[in-house]
Amino acid sequence: MPATKAFRARCYMAAALLLMLLPGSSRLTSAAAVPVRPAASSERAPGNSLTAILLVAQGVVSDPNFGGSIVIVMNNVGPAPVGIILNRPMPLTVARFFPRLKRLAQVHDKIYFGGPVEFGTDSVWYLFRAKTAPASAIRVCDGVYVSSDHKLLLELFKRHDPMQGLRIFIGHAGWFPGQLQGEIQGGAWIPERADADSIFNPRPQVPWPSAQGSKPGT
Repeated sequence: MPATKAFRARCYMAAALLLMLLPGSSRLTSAAAVPVRPAASSERAPGNSLTAILLVAQGVVSDPNFGGSIVIVMNNVGPAPVGIILNRPMPLTVARFFPRLKRLAQVHDKIYFGGPVEFGTDSVWYLFRAKTAPASAIRVCDGVYVSSDHKLLLELFKRHDPMQGLRIFIGHAGWFPGQLQGEIQGGAWIPERADADSIFNPRPQVPWPSAQGSKPGT
């Protein structure tokens, strides 16, 4: 089976497995925006750089999907803010997610829960470090890009250290226009500066789905 077809097939298989693991308290948040895909840089207006910030969840965050989370929020991906939870590793390794890619057989890095929007479909996003912007990715901040292009991901896997400066996510987060600002003003989130070191910092990991067992508002 060609690598690109194997990639799509594995996405569906793993998504089915993950839905079986999904706890009853997890759901598509009412804050979910319309599902989006990161557009290729060539599809974006010249000079229209992606604006991103980090958000750190506080105790008053109402949705258990986001308890203890650190989220990179991007303002120019869709019509409303779109985010990816950075610190929610799932009980699924990259090697298991891509079993036909033999060079990943010894890779123990985890696939991450990116958020409840489009979770359980073939919505695979990834953040990666690069000196220059590939045609099929868009800039998050200096030296960091986001994409959902599977061909580019397969090219990244061909590197000597395939997971160096690379993190893979299933699903993403979204908010209706104006909603996130209200949540920040209400104390649910603390904004921080987004840079490569903070995005790829392993600080505190909150394994998925155990962190989702908390009750809303706790």
